[in-house]
Amino acid sequence: MMQSVLPAIYPILKSGFDLTFAQVGLLTLTYQATASLLQPLVGHYTDDRPQPYFLSLGMGLTLVAMLALAGAGSFGLLLLGAALLGMGSSIFHPESSRIARFASGGQHGLAQSVFQLGGNFGASLGPLLAAYFILPRGKVSLAWFALVALGGVLISAALGRWRTQSGKARGPVAAHPSDETRALTGGEVRRALTVLVALIFSKYFYLASITSYYIFYLIQRFDVPTKTAQVYLFAFLASTAAGTVIGGPLGDRFGRKLVIWWSILGVLPFTLALPYVSLGWTVALSVVIGLVLSSAFPAIVVYGTELMPGRVGMVSGLFFGLAFGMGGVGAAVLGALADHTSITFVYRVCSFLPLIGLLTAFLPSVERHGAPARTDPAAAGA
Repeated sequence: MMQSVLPAIYPILKSGFDLTFAQVGLLTLTYQATASLLQPLVGHYTDDRPQPYFLSLGMGLTLVAMLALAGAGSFGLLLLGAALLGMGSSIFHPESSRIARFASGGQHGLAQSVFQLGGNFGASLGPLLAAYFILPRGKVSLAWFALVALGGVLISAALGRWRTQSGKARGPVAAHPSDETRALTGGEVRRALTVLVALIFSKYFYLASITSYYIFYLIQRFDVPTKTAQVYLFAFLASTAAGTVIGGPLGDRFGRKLVIWWSILGVLPFTLALPYVSLGWTVALSVVIGLVLSSAFPAIVVYGTELMPGRVGMVSGLFFGLAFGMGGVGAAVLGALADHTSITFVYRVCSFLPLIGLLTAFLPSVERHGAPARTDPAAAGA
């Protein structure tokens, strides 16, 4: 929720600091670059040395970021606040993803979906908070979100204590393949990871066009008020939360690869139509796009952990990091493109990105056919 407030208040920051679209994109790039570059390193470190209290450290940095953004008087201080926000995310996600897997009872896709539901639903609230809380009071009202972050620190500290007392924070996770997956060669693993990186590029480059510029698109093309545009952005983000819930359980039941196929490539007809329809259809199509496209990520994360057993922190850090990184690069590139062309042109170009989903054909099947459902002993112990 706190992370989503930053892009939701871009119209306020753009007018208040006289920012260009390229500077707006640079804000997103700063936040998402710090969130992406550190995550794989944090994940690799905690795979060998689990750190349950990293959750509280990540939330603490988010608290400081909210205060920095609220008091920022220059673009440089805005960049600092965005960087702190990204650092908090990078420290929080790998360890929290590992705890979600331990608590899964063997239903890893469902656990990953529930875990991501919290993040995506919180993210969907950002535009509403911007419209009805921050917009009437100004940027300084961001300081109140430090209290929310403080609550997050206390909750995550309790969760870290539970993890430690359960005995699951001692030593590295054993690296062994699941009974439900087949062993892959080194070449197959490298090829699969390359394809997954390309799919994440497609997904999050496109999502960057929505999360960073959807409000501007609606205002410029349809002349809707800023508050109304923020409500429409909430509708899109809420649909991404719903899609996250769907993707994980479907992956458990029908296989991760099928869900990835359906999600990335299946959204193509809707993205191609979006730049050419009326306001009502634009809102409706954005909801469908969010629902379908977001269902891929839980399947991608679990598929990645099945490619590299025993490296949950590193894999989740890598993919969450790539998600933030691709989104940040996308926001910066698309902002510069919008400055030289138009927001509408940006949406027309991005509409072809889901074609990259064709690369899913090169993913190896990791599930063993007919493998029975199995409860993870570590999860059962937890």
